[in-house]
Amino acid sequence: MKKGMLIMARQGLAKLPVSVDIPSALTILQLLPQISNKIGRLESDFKHSVVSDALVQILSLSESVESTRIEGTQVTFTDMIEEKDNKNPRSEIKKVSNYQHALMTGFERIRNGYPISTRLIKELHQLLMEGARGSTQASGEFRKIQNFIGPTNKIEDASYIPITAEKINEYMENLEYFINGHPYGVNLSINQRDEQQFIFDEHANELIKTAILHAQFESIHPFLDGNGRLGRILIVLHLMQSKVISQPIFFVSEELEKERPRYYEMLNAVRGKNPNWGDWILFFLNASDRMSDRLIKKLSDAEVLAHKGLGLCGTDSEAKVWLYTFSNPFTTTSKAAVAARLSPNTTRKALKSLVDKKLLFTDSETLRNKKYRNYDLMRILRD
Repeated sequence: MKKGMLIMARQGLAKLPVSVDIPSALTILQLLPQISNKIGRLESDFKHSVVSDALVQILSLSESVESTRIEGTQVTFTDMIEEKDNKNPRSEIKKVSNYQHALMTGFERIRNGYPISTRLIKELHQLLMEGARGSTQASGEFRKIQNFIGPTNKIEDASYIPITAEKINEYMENLEYFINGHPYGVNLSINQRDEQQFIFDEHANELIKTAILHAQFESIHPFLDGNGRLGRILIVLHLMQSKVISQPIFFVSEELEKERPRYYEMLNAVRGKNPNWGDWILFFLNASDRMSDRLIKKLSDAEVLAHKGLGLCGTDSEAKVWLYTFSNPFTTTSKAAVAARLSPNTTRKALKSLVDKKLLFTDSETLRNKKYRNYDLMRILRD
């Protein structure tokens, strides 16, 4: 039985580029304008939003929660808002915080002109694994041993056995060429070209390339741990590098988490001798389409809420504190004072006024270290 299970495991991985059948390629190409237009609208709305800078932080935190939940973490978005500043966070909170740190570090690197490369990937992996139990020796380094993906810790139960450790560098080099283009302008090639197949290479639409590079990185599985989380960080970093978005605002993990079993099955289908790239790309694009709709609505609702509050603010200090809560919906006087560059006394008065106007909530029983909560924003972000 165990030998039979081992035979069933997918093994091997073709290098990029990829090919799909013509009908699938046509469906993929027909979807692209619709999704691209929605992401373009999101980008435009974001640039003109009064809360855009604040929402970068809060949306990246939401992405960090959803991406780690795909791997079984039970932390919720509300948990992170409540506990993210704890001095001794529990391990799952640390895991999410590490994800956000790696994501925002990657954003800064891309913004400063650094390309997605093995060097950057290893740097982000080190941040991702900081403080993780049993992973310090492997932090930021490709694995030196064979690993596998499966429901148990036995390789005979594996659903997929990735490439061997000695092949990781050549596969990662191939992935880099696909992402950035060959440094000498040489096109990647694919074996056995077929007139019934459509090839997506390094010149493909950036959304399609994003779908492919994510699945390929997951399949190479270059690290002992953290591959899934880092692979989802690469989604947004590639969209930023390719100028599809200018800020880390478009995330797909929320939709992927909703269909986790399907997500994993689609990823596994691009591996082995007969990879099915068409279904994976369609799955990724449809998830991106749904996520575009959700993000556009979230941003629109947050903008309406922000302007409603600004209309009720009687002073500039109130307005500053109100807008600050869009980056930290559960805040304190001391944090708001630093962020808004106001004195603690002025900040305290502003917060009290916002509570009186029903814009924020605070527990009337608590006398010290009160938390002020923007529940209306939290409801928007969770919907």
